[in-house]
Amino acid sequence: MGIAGTIPPQLGNLSFLVRFNVMNNSFHGHLPTELSRLRRLKYINLANNDFEGEFPSWLSNFTNLETISLGNNFFTGNLSEEFSALPKLTVLDIQQNQLAGPVPRALFNLSSLQIIGFTNNSLSGYLPAHICDHLPQLQGLYLSLNNFEVWNLTTLTGLYLGGNDLTGKLPTSLLGQQTIFTFFSYQFDLSGIIPQEVGNLSKLEILSLGSNRLRGPIPLKLFNSSTVQVISLTDNDLSGELPSTIGAFLPNLEELHLWGNEFTGTILTSISNASRLRMLDLGSNHFTGAIPYSLGNLRLLEHLGSCGIKSEIPSSIGNLSNLIELFFQNNSLTGLIPTTIKWFLKLQRIDLSDNQILGAIPSEFCNLLNLGELRLGQNMLSGVVPSCLGNVTTLRYVYLNSNNLSSVIPTSFWSLRDILEIDMSGNCLTGSLPAEIGNFKALVYLNLSNNQYLGGIPSTIGALQNLQELSLERNNLQGLIPDSIKNMLQLRHLDLSFNHLEGPIPHGGPFSNFTNLSFLSNEALCGAPWLQPCTSTFEHESRTKRIVMIVLLTSGSVILALVISIFLMRLKLRKKTLAATQNLLPMATFERTSFHELRQITNGFSESNLLGSGSFGSVYKGIRENGMVWAIKVFDLQLEGAFKSFDRECEVLSCLRHRNLTRVITACSSLDFKALVLEYMPNGSLEKWLHVNHHVLSIMQRLDITIDVASGLEYLHYGYSTPIVHCDLKPSNILLDQDMVGHVCDFGIAKLLGDGESVVQTKTLATFGYIAPEYGLEGLVSTSCDVYSFGITLMETFIKRKPKDEMFTEELSLRCWVQDCLPDSVIQVVDRDLLHPENELVQKKINCISSVLQLGLSCTTDAPEERINMKEVLRALQKIKLQFIKDITP
Repeated sequence: MGIAGTIPPQLGNLSFLVRFNVMNNSFHGHLPTELSRLRRLKYINLANNDFEGEFPSWLSNFTNLETISLGNNFFTGNLSEEFSALPKLTVLDIQQNQLAGPVPRALFNLSSLQIIGFTNNSLSGYLPAHICDHLPQLQGLYLSLNNFEVWNLTTLTGLYLGGNDLTGKLPTSLLGQQTIFTFFSYQFDLSGIIPQEVGNLSKLEILSLGSNRLRGPIPLKLFNSSTVQVISLTDNDLSGELPSTIGAFLPNLEELHLWGNEFTGTILTSISNASRLRMLDLGSNHFTGAIPYSLGNLRLLEHLGSCGIKSEIPSSIGNLSNLIELFFQNNSLTGLIPTTIKWFLKLQRIDLSDNQILGAIPSEFCNLLNLGELRLGQNMLSGVVPSCLGNVTTLRYVYLNSNNLSSVIPTSFWSLRDILEIDMSGNCLTGSLPAEIGNFKALVYLNLSNNQYLGGIPSTIGALQNLQELSLERNNLQGLIPDSIKNMLQLRHLDLSFNHLEGPIPHGGPFSNFTNLSFLSNEALCGAPWLQPCTSTFEHESRTKRIVMIVLLTSGSVILALVISIFLMRLKLRKKTLAATQNLLPMATFERTSFHELRQITNGFSESNLLGSGSFGSVYKGIRENGMVWAIKVFDLQLEGAFKSFDRECEVLSCLRHRNLTRVITACSSLDFKALVLEYMPNGSLEKWLHVNHHVLSIMQRLDITIDVASGLEYLHYGYSTPIVHCDLKPSNILLDQDMVGHVCDFGIAKLLGDGESVVQTKTLATFGYIAPEYGLEGLVSTSCDVYSFGITLMETFIKRKPKDEMFTEELSLRCWVQDCLPDSVIQVVDRDLLHPENELVQKKINCISSVLQLGLSCTTDAPEERINMKEVLRALQKIKLQFIKDITP
């Protein structure tokens, strides 16, 4: 009802009150003690308010109470033993409060109880071994998100256990009671195989064991349960093939979630016998073969998740006439999008991104008048954007990025006034941006970068008042930057770089937040602090052109020659002036700098300020007058490749924004001096921490740093429209900030994979010991090369030996040494600073390090196609860390 205020103490005078219900309001404060007089109460419901203070223990005096519902408040304190003296109590719901301490054991002797709700408190301790022996009426037991410890359950009719600190194997004693209808244990530390007894639960409706460490196959009996409605086993290590009869004996199955496991084999046709199936999620497994045509029988399917399927999408899938959401993203699907998609009349969301789908976008999409989300990015689609797509007025999200689409976007598309996000970057779209672009009044994200657009940016773009990100970089746009962009007050990101724009950069509005990063490689722009003043360029040029034209029209050949000579001399002078004064500044920053300032703050680039040296120059520490510390990377232009290295770092870093990549503050460039100004990392490099004697990193610190690096590499490979290969990952190129957060640096030999490339060839070699075999032998560079380098770095981080250590020879490499010692002799290779025999956790530390080193081996196989990718690496490291935290937490 929305009533606010406090409960008046006068309510305690209503001595005949039987029901007290103020749920779903905004009452706050403490409950008045006068309410303890309401001895006739049978029903009290204070749920979903803001009550606080000690849990009202006086409720235990109300012997007629049947329902206590106090959920979603801020009550504190402990549960009183006296609650076990309420003989008529059927509902005790105190979920989502701040209660602590143990649950009175006598409470589980109340034979009248039907619902017990303790979810999301801080309750702790052991629960009774025979928790349900005296609860014959119990229908639901909700214990999620507390701190309960392991117990031995024998009987139960309903259990919700998610997010506790339970460990160990799934208790088979729990499964002896065949009347169970719900079993939830989400995000525990359950391990081992799923007991066969789970198939004996004759009334089982929901089984959810997600985010644990379960392994092995799913018991066959589970697929013979006629009552089961939901099976959720996501994010485990389950494996094997699904039974050939899956679905045949599951008439009531509505949801099957097997995402994030190690299942293999094919998706079998018998799954279509589960005629009530609404949600099927087989993502992140190792399924192969074709999607069975008989899936078209799943008339109620609402969600089909991503899997490791290598197949074409069968046209018969169009039989799913009630489909609402279709997700096949992140697979290896090939072939065409079937035109039978037109029968998905209820479809609201479709995601086929990150596959190898060919052909045109079917115009049949235009029949889907309920479609709100269309994601077809990162495929091999060609042809044009269907003109009729503008008729689907429900569209809110359109992602067609990283394909081979060509021609112009149809005029009708620009009429989708309610669209929120558009990404068509990385295609071959051409033509000019129409004035109708201003129709997208609700648009918050627009990315048309990496195309072939011509002409100017229409001034009507300023009408996009809700736009937050605008990316038009890497096209052939010309003319002025519209002053109307100043009106786009929500704009947070603007990228117009690598075009042919000219004239002054507007001032005010969101432009106060933009830096040179937004305008790179537009040679004719002026007026910004890092560019030449407009008066020295365009006004001068215009005046000179007028003089020349007058002289050409009125003078003879001698005068004409003289004027041309003067013009050429002045043009040459202007070019020299610009060359001496113009800074490249390719990075995001509010700062300006010059050679004079950099020399001053580094004491003339003295050795006392030297932080380190690399292949193409040195890095110095500089302290500005305001106290800000910079790291200045000065390129030695006498070295072959230094110019190219500087340009490559500018090009790469101008595209990137990630917390685990080096942040470039600014740059300074002239004919004889080039430098990048970097964020200073006070803790130096990972190499220093590993190989200088007085530095010791804990296991957790090493896990955190390698997760940081994996996150940065995952962004390089998948987070930008053009995959970027670092090419030289090693501990010296991993810097640590004041919080020991890892940052990948030095992109001097990085490679951008464009135009659908997965491999490029280079003559530039990286550091011996970290370089992948195909890179070193044939000069073939791909994202798999970074995975290899990361695997070597990962092993070095936990072993504390470089791949070039004197102990390693042609016969024995770092990888071979690790491989020979896994899994039984890990202690022989691990950094001795990490293990102390007297430590009671030493075995758990060995288990963690063994998992890390095994991951390193998976990254460093000789054949690049056998290596895992950085998405998988990052996920594996995060799981290892989570497991380690659970192991060492008391």
